Amino acid sequence: MNRYKKMLAMGVVLLSMAGLAACSNSANGTNKHVHLSETANLSKKPTKAGDKSGLNVAEVSDSPFSGITSPELMDNGEDLDMFAPGGNDNMFNQNNHYEVTKGGLANLKLNKKNNTATITLRKNAKWSNGMKVTAKDVEYPYEVIANKDSKSQSYSDVLNDIKGLSAYHNGKAKTISGITFPDGPKGRKTVIHYNHLTPGMKYNGNDYMNGTVEPYEYLKNVPISKLASSPQVRKHPLFVGPYKMSKEVDGESTSWVPNKYYWGKKPNIKRVHIQVVSTSNFAEAMKTKKYDFASGTYGAFSDFPHVKNLKDYTTVGKPFLAYGNYGFNVGYQNKKGNTVEYKHGKMSNPSLRRAMMYALNLNMVYKKFGYGLKYRANTLVPPIYGKYHASYKSQPGFPYNMKKARQLLKNAGYKKRHGSKWLSQPNGKPLTIHLGAMSGSSVGNAQSEYMLQQWRKLGLNAKYTNGKPMEMNSYYAYLSKPKQKAMDVFESAFEINADPSEGGMYGPGAAENYSHFASKENNKLLTEMDSKKAFNLKYRVKVFKKWQKYMNKEAAVVPDDYMTIWTPVNHRVTGFNYSPGANQFWSNLGLNATSEK
Repeated sequence: MNRYKKMLAMGVVLLSMAGLAACSNSANGTNKHVHLSETANLSKKPTKAGDKSGLNVAEVSDSPFSGITSPELMDNGEDLDMFAPGGNDNMFNQNNHYEVTKGGLANLKLNKKNNTATITLRKNAKWSNGMKVTAKDVEYPYEVIANKDSKSQSYSDVLNDIKGLSAYHNGKAKTISGITFPDGPKGRKTVIHYNHLTPGMKYNGNDYMNGTVEPYEYLKNVPISKLASSPQVRKHPLFVGPYKMSKEVDGESTSWVPNKYYWGKKPNIKRVHIQVVSTSNFAEAMKTKKYDFASGTYGAFSDFPHVKNLKDYTTVGKPFLAYGNYGFNVGYQNKKGNTVEYKHGKMSNPSLRRAMMYALNLNMVYKKFGYGLKYRANTLVPPIYGKYHASYKSQPGFPYNMKKARQLLKNAGYKKRHGSKWLSQPNGKPLTIHLGAMSGSSVGNAQSEYMLQQWRKLGLNAKYTNGKPMEMNSYYAYLSKPKQKAMDVFESAFEINADPSEGGMYGPGAAENYSHFASKENNKLLTEMDSKKAFNLKYRVKVFKKWQKYMNKEAAVVPDDYMTIWTPVNHRVTGFNYSPGANQFWSNLGLNATSEK
């Protein structure tokens, strides 16, 4: 569980249906992708006049951001971006491999013998109002996440490995007994007692350990059920990063000024403004030099050819710790928070799910329209995880094969009956499949249209949930319900943890297991990948590859695409560093001119 594991808005593929139709009959082949530099203008020096002028950042999104500043309560990547200058309440520094290092707001020490994680705050750690950051501030996010009234999407049952957290989550205890304060709740040290440590705890982003703080004294009088809507979170939040928020226009923009209480390097730039820009306006906005750089560009990859070579800009990028997928609605979450699969659900047959994926030529979609930034994924473990990723040779995923798709359905008993143009279920009942898709620009999401087209070619009566793609926040509202039958299949994308462990995403009690897939074999593999034996790298890699093979076989959640996060950077910006180990990203930025060049 970590602040990074958030849903992303889906990018719109602005292309012709004729072009996609042509794709469906083309040959397959794993797509190549671009490799961009992670840095820009590191050697140039800022000027006083430039730094005073202010930095302008575009957040590419076709929906308003929701405005939740608490990482534990966020459910999308847009809010993370809009409040990033404030540090997102992050505690730890990390290296380029995402491993926790010393020197951040807090340091981490793991003790395998005692099964403890000790977090020690730095002496000068303060909130943006000057209030001291305390050990209780380290513990309080766990109370928020594990409290059922918060409805936090960050909760998963793997957190129950913390002693006493299960009792707190189930309302049997008012505190989490396994989190202690050696020098008191107002001290600097917090100790988390686990039943066992896992290999992934060394990463700044894992399912077992929270990486953020919350201002307990500032929030303690707000009921946890009302935190997400409270003025303390929405209107007057506190931050621990280099900037504090000076203004927010609901759903549209945030403005920032330096935080004088920041413990780290003081930022050069005196004003930062982040503005939501739609995918349809993004390219023109960059061409007219309205913005210095952008975030959220995973939703604007079709603009890449139009802006990658802009005069006075350098385009940078890196492999994104994220992936897109297709989820099939195969179950629900019961009142106890456990995932239960439907015994005879519409989408319960793996042959149907696999057939639907073989009917899509994602290789050609992304080869023709991914512009090197997106390419077809083969498993739910992206290549950015190195050895843990199963190769395309060992696990090809679902390359286009309409013949195989039809045979799978035939063998499973899906037939056209009584003169119908559509296939019916093996039990003879009619079959209508509803696709949940997120809306983009007014032009529409042609990739979603292509999916419906291909499934209809396969003989399936496929149509949109509610007749059309949904606005982002409405889409999230459907998916986050414990039980929903409006979407039979849905598109989603996640910004994920630095540790590849999958229990927090696909475990039986994971809030973000939106397909509600559960099985004994899945639970067994999820447990094995985080067991004591998994400290042996070869063993852990073997378990991960076995899990990837199993998930492709079951096809309840299917990989869609891997992606590159990118942005043009105006030449007046200095010190831009996209690398994972750039812990002082915002502080190191500078401006060498008063307006975009």
